[in-house]
Amino acid sequence: MSYRENAQDDNITSNISVVAPPPSAGKQSPPVATGCDGQSVLKRLQSELMSLMMCGDPGISAFPEGDNIFNWKGTITGSKDTVYEGMIYKLCLSFPTDYPFKPPKVKFETACFHPNVDVLGNICLDILQDKWSSAYDVRTILLSIQSLLGEPNNESPLNTQAAALWINQEEFRKMVEKLYKAA
Repeated sequence: MSYRENAQDDNITSNISVVAPPPSAGKQSPPVATGCDGQSVLKRLQSELMSLMMCGDPGISAFPEGDNIFNWKGTITGSKDTVYEGMIYKLCLSFPTDYPFKPPKVKFETACFHPNVDVLGNICLDILQDKWSSAYDVRTILLSIQSLLGEPNNESPLNTQAAALWINQEEFRKMVEKLYKAA
């Protein structure tokens, strides 16, 4: 049973388990929640899932991928009045076993032409690095990335071509649309 199917269940915590699948060649097994710390991470992620589903913020969503609560798939819709307006971007979020004391790894799966996103989908965002706080949650991360789309930090670019082109919004929009359509 998937997390999405369990989402409406009032007793969601009793229906979710974290089990490592058998190791496969070349793939790393997902983390397994064990002991007191693992249980607190599991409860935190379950709580964040419920909170995210109930908040109703426009343009953001995320759910665990399959039965592994440590790996989520998210979506962000570009905000109104930005070059990303109406575009839907897919993200992957991978939570460490010491979450929320360490940030999740977040990457764009949909190609995104942006000053703070490299060609591999890596994101340069301070709250995912040195400005991380355990007070942040999935909702905060998604809203921050959504905001970053329209307000890049050109002083810390991962994509120097995008940073240089940002001042010419017409040409920038063409590059965004070209890459988005090719994805």
